[in-house]
Amino acid sequence: MALLSIDDLTVAYDKVEAVRGVSLAIEAGQIMTVIGPNGAGKTTLLSAAMGLLRWHGRMSFDGMDLRRLDVEARVEHGFCLVPERRELFGDMTVADNLLLGGYSRRRDAAGLKRTLADVYALFAPLAGRRSQKAATLSGGEQQMLTLGRALMAKPRLLLLDEPSLGLAPIIIREVFKVIASLRHLGVSLPLVEQNPLVVKTGETHKTNRADMRSQAFKKS
Repeated sequence: MALLSIDDLTVAYDKVEAVRGVSLAIEAGQIMTVIGPNGAGKTTLLSAAMGLLRWHGRMSFDGMDLRRLDVEARVEHGFCLVPERRELFGDMTVADNLLLGGYSRRRDAAGLKRTLADVYALFAPLAGRRSQKAATLSGGEQQMLTLGRALMAKPRLLLLDEPSLGLAPIIIREVFKVIASLRHLGVSLPLVEQNPLVVKTGETHKTNRADMRSQAFKKS
């Protein structure tokens, strides 16, 4: 059984269809890259899957009908989104941003402490900046923090919206190395990108790629 299954998904903004008739499935530990130009509906796809937009069709996560789960319930079941624009709390420290990501596990203090140590080990630059405000970090460090914040929830499925946005090629390679390593921990990773060359540069290894320039997607 696929961890995430989407069948005949349609999402509209008023009368404009941004996504139409999309179907896909992703298994545990699999990376799926969705490639398409700006306006093709990539972010809409992820937002609908996360429960942030109204949608029509069928979606299930680990056999559960996603119509029955609100955003908070999805997070508690291990369903997380790393947004395109990171949406960090700039006036909060690195440590506080990370702890906020683990809010759904707030009753497991010991587990959170272990996960925090794991995140600092995974993203070494953050360890030395744990008391620094998020707004003062570089673009690459902010992307690391965004990924680390999501990992604090111990996700089983991590939706990544253009993780290379605004990053230098050398930083993209480092970020994608981490992304590729997560699949060995059993995390499923649907990610979207505009440029296939970025995915090639990042080298996500054994990815399945879906092209969103098909007739199933319409520019809004």
